[in-house]
Amino acid sequence: MSKDDDNTVERLRGWLTGRLPDNWFDGPIEVTVDREEITVVGRIPAPATDDVSEVERDAAVAGRIGAFRESTREHRIEIARELEHRSGRKVAWGVDCGDRRELFTRLAAPVMTRLRQPERQVLDTLVDAGVARSRSEALAWCVRLVSTNADEWLADLRQALTQVEEVRAAGPTP
Repeated sequence: MSKDDDNTVERLRGWLTGRLPDNWFDGPIEVTVDREEITVVGRIPAPATDDVSEVERDAAVAGRIGAFRESTREHRIEIARELEHRSGRKVAWGVDCGDRRELFTRLAAPVMTRLRQPERQVLDTLVDAGVARSRSEALAWCVRLVSTNADEWLADLRQALTQVEEVRAAGPTP
């Protein structure tokens, strides 16, 4: 992430912190930005579930998340419209509750790619095996698989990109 990206996230987080009702989230919000979308995630209090089964705890957390989503819907839409106008990006919302994270209405952006036959055969195998319904869904599955299994490597790569941006910024200007 470049310095400009860091500033963008800080500006958005600051604006949202000032705009959001104080009673929505416990603690600071998490803001993630890419070319198309801004995702805003806050922590809501987990329901009291001492001495209950895991099934009951999961149901209580799901109920708390559902209640937050419904009770804040109109206000979140209003804030999202303002932010979309300011930023030119779509806005998605999410919450952390207990040990669960749930994201609401996320953008699915099309991504064009060119694949050679061996790569297409991988996607076709996933489709033929019923893992995915289409090549597009198979490619998304592959990206999720890499993301899940390569978190540390991707974090290292992002850090290296940050260092490249810093070196570029410190270099001579044309």
